[in-house]
Amino acid sequence: MLPSTLLLFLLFPFCRSVGTIGPNQYVKDGDTIVSKEIKFELGFFSPGNSSYRYVGIWYAKVPQKPVVWVANREKPITDSSGVLKINRNGSLVLFADNKENLVIWSTKISGKTNSSGTSVQLLDTGNLVLVQGENSDDVLWQSFDYPTDTMLPGMKLGLNREVQLNSFLTSWKSQDDPGTGDFSYRLNSTGSPEFFLYNGSTRYWRSGSWPWRNISVSTSHSNPFIFVNNQVETYIIDSAHNTSELSRYVVNYHGTLQRLTWNDIESQWKEIWAAPKYPCDQYGECGAFSTCSPDNIQGLKCTCLPGYEPRSFEDWYQGDGSDGCVSKQPQVSKCENGGFKVVQNVKLPDASISAWMDTKMSAAACKRACLRNCSCLAYSSLEIEGGSGCLAWYGELMDILLFAEEGSDFYVRVDSSELGTCFLF
Repeated sequence: MLPSTLLLFLLFPFCRSVGTIGPNQYVKDGDTIVSKEIKFELGFFSPGNSSYRYVGIWYAKVPQKPVVWVANREKPITDSSGVLKINRNGSLVLFADNKENLVIWSTKISGKTNSSGTSVQLLDTGNLVLVQGENSDDVLWQSFDYPTDTMLPGMKLGLNREVQLNSFLTSWKSQDDPGTGDFSYRLNSTGSPEFFLYNGSTRYWRSGSWPWRNISVSTSHSNPFIFVNNQVETYIIDSAHNTSELSRYVVNYHGTLQRLTWNDIESQWKEIWAAPKYPCDQYGECGAFSTCSPDNIQGLKCTCLPGYEPRSFEDWYQGDGSDGCVSKQPQVSKCENGGFKVVQNVKLPDASISAWMDTKMSAAACKRACLRNCSCLAYSSLEIEGGSGCLAWYGELMDILLFAEEGSDFYVRVDSSELGTCFLF
């Protein structure tokens, strides 16, 4: 259950209107607007024990109403004199008071427009859109492009190269402060696209290489995301927008990415998935060239890849595998006399580190391509819609998880002396 202090910010609205802010209209502190089917509500709020005022969006009908988006997260208003309106240039602007002298926050739109030509609509998806005229399809700006800590169904997370937009989640600082916190969930499009949960600039958890079979070790739930990767865009979108279920993804200020759904029977938000949750979820828990096994509860969770041995045997057998493993043989020996050994049911290594990908290559061609290049340390043949592809690694093999079932097959380059053995450290 979510902390009750998060739910104490909502004041009963003085005035509630449906859906739209038009020219010469405004929302003052105490007023709210709601979406057409009263699913979401926009207005002023104070989080937790704070007295500062923010403009945000929250669920309108459920008893517990967590905020899903904040406009002025970095610049709160100190009293209840704030006003939200469309200015003469057609932008949505938050002023500190009705004198309109101090701008707290505003939308950024390109092109020429004016206040008589734009309106603001709160949609039943939770998306706040600034549109040209009354045509809701002509979107000039939308809150879904600038999320805070929450991903809602229908929202894209990722990169739009055409408009140079990178949408990602960032945690609140605390339950009392929605300002940008330490944790973020964002796309890394280098190599094979992957999403990372960061603590500052440090990688904290990784989704896995595309195409994803499992988004995490921590769940048996099916992956709800649709993934799109083309020359213009690389993003994920939550397919739950086609259902009536209330669900959201949140990066909380403790550093956990959660999937929450509303349970009508228990009248509360339920966590159905979270990461990182177990030691093997932590990025690089077992260092380079080794796997981490979340199912190995009693024994060592870290296992060196075929052809590798612990960097520090002493630390390794004391249960600390963070230094990872090193090759038993020189790379030249593997190149001239070696081959590949399969490791099954894995979360593939970090593909943003010295990795190469071809989305139209057979398994046999993938193996030949890696074998020809002495710098190629491992490869995996990918099952891609409409065919197969190849992912090859040329640097450290990092953050590999070993599952009891499911996962991908992964081929590690080894010396010929390893090809007839099954012994692993």
